[in-house]
Amino acid sequence: MHFKQPEILYFLLLLIVPILVHLFQLRRFKKEYFTNVRFLKALSIQTRKSSKIKKWLLLACRLLVLIFIILAFAQPFFESKDSKNASNELYIILDNSFSMQAKGKKGVLLKRAVQELLEETPEKMNFSLLTNSENYWNTDIKSIRSALQNLKYSATPFQVDPVMAKLKAHKSAFKKEIIVITDAVGIDYKQLRNSDATDSPIFIIPKAEQKNNVAIDSVFIHKTLENFYEISVQLSGYGDDFNPIPISLYNANKLIAKTTVTLDTKKKSINFTIPKQAFHGYVSIVDNGLPYDNSLYFSISKIKKINIISIGELGKSNFLSRIYTSDEFNFSNYTLSALDYSKLEKQDVVVLNELDEIPQALSTTLKSFVEKGGNLIVIPSAISSITNLNSFVSNFGKLTIKSLENREKLITKINFNHPIFNSVFENKVTNFQYPKTKNSFVLSSASPAALSYEDQSVFLTSIANSVAAVAVFAAPINIENSNFQQSPLIVPTFYKMAMNNQNNGVNALIIGDNKPHLTEASLNKEAILTVKGLAEQFIPIQQIFNTKVKMTFNDYPEQAGNFSIYNKKEWIENISFNYNRTESDLASANENRLSDYKTAESIKSFFDTLQTDRTDNQIWKWFVIFALLFLIIEMAIIRFVK
Repeated sequence: MHFKQPEILYFLLLLIVPILVHLFQLRRFKKEYFTNVRFLKALSIQTRKSSKIKKWLLLACRLLVLIFIILAFAQPFFESKDSKNASNELYIILDNSFSMQAKGKKGVLLKRAVQELLEETPEKMNFSLLTNSENYWNTDIKSIRSALQNLKYSATPFQVDPVMAKLKAHKSAFKKEIIVITDAVGIDYKQLRNSDATDSPIFIIPKAEQKNNVAIDSVFIHKTLENFYEISVQLSGYGDDFNPIPISLYNANKLIAKTTVTLDTKKKSINFTIPKQAFHGYVSIVDNGLPYDNSLYFSISKIKKINIISIGELGKSNFLSRIYTSDEFNFSNYTLSALDYSKLEKQDVVVLNELDEIPQALSTTLKSFVEKGGNLIVIPSAISSITNLNSFVSNFGKLTIKSLENREKLITKINFNHPIFNSVFENKVTNFQYPKTKNSFVLSSASPAALSYEDQSVFLTSIANSVAAVAVFAAPINIENSNFQQSPLIVPTFYKMAMNNQNNGVNALIIGDNKPHLTEASLNKEAILTVKGLAEQFIPIQQIFNTKVKMTFNDYPEQAGNFSIYNKKEWIENISFNYNRTESDLASANENRLSDYKTAESIKSFFDTLQTDRTDNQIWKWFVIFALLFLIIEMAIIRFVK
């Protein structure tokens, strides 16, 4: 037992006073003589004995009353079993990602967690609260009550690493107590394993009752007809037993199509036909799952012809003129000797078609061209110098061209996940007629191959930067060396290489994706582009090139929707933003990943345990009660004991 005021205990020495008073009677008795005391002798003896017992009982009661009063004032207590951690700093990490929109037993997970924090957090407790989007350092529940009640969902998926990094950066002399409130959707075990063992978090995992969810994953142009687009909407179903889903298509908030789709498979596509013109709207569904992924905003820009220059012999470029037709492309071919370098900066795509030698001046010009967002296609010549080729391709990334092989090889493998072939084929083609080459270079690249030979060597690869791509073939594709020009692969391959990073398709950017966006605009160096929507506007990070502007949006905007890009009041382009779909699968909440960590059933149980384990057991009230009890006993003795 411990005392908060141990100096009070010195007053126990005063107990000697009542003891002395009772032991020494200060009152003198006068003798009175009676004629006959024989009859009172027995009664006198009995009364003296009774009086002596009463006095000792009163002495004991009064001493105990004084003892308990003194002990009560000394404030005795029993030390808490977890007293060594009583000075820990408390950090509460609250997951406010979109998966917390799911409904649990007591309502929406995030709203319920906020309500429980408001109700159960001790008012005098100091702590820090961190969410996906906001940080509140060294605060209390009263100070952040309003902020918690108005807490919005964050477009940033919940990850442990970034939040723990913030905590580590926040220096403190005390040990950190970390509480993580999350539904465990998207929790990465590797991240948990790499966390500091000294700051091991305690997890509170609210559980979703309904895990069925349907999400709109993407929208893309499935077919381009003469006067129409056939767009395809990709849906994903997470869970089982879905009811028919109503789906609607809006252009500028005007309903233009509506139907119902049944999810008989996990992935489902539904097509809409729209006029071949600019589009700025969204597609939406009605679903009982998460609301955030029920809409997908997208834009289709007015068709702009793509400028392409082929550098090489005219006879070897005839196949390119048949692919890059005048309705979508401005195609021209120049020999190396007739090329005007100043024309290159105005192009979207440049094709080096079997040049025997690439001059240094052209190499420098094309390096700048690619850095500013231009796409480059390189078809080597069989008599090209390997040294010259390696010197040129080294400007763009890790790619090495080795020796020329004089043997026939079949092109047998298509990488359907490669950007060149992504969304090109409805089904994975495996039985196509294999094209072949007679002579080919050996390519070694850090980038994945788009097309490969039967021996797994590279036929076509692509080196991408943030705004452009450089496609490199391993072999000449003239009709003498290859039948690739007669292959069904020729058209989609060259078409997609030319369309890479061009805005002639569906525009549907992801919030938080730092991939730059190129906008066609000729601006002076002082110009600043602004992105405006109905509810918010912002200025992105931007870099001005000759005829393009590279913009990076980072975590902007905060809300998904349709936006427009402006140069002051001049409209430039429509653009659309959407939330990342990584949290759409509620079944990915795997509590087993947290099996190595402490967990608490609820916020209430955590604070109850904390209060019990770290609060000293104050027992002074019991001493006051005992003092009153013995005071009552004393009064009873005085009244009833004779």
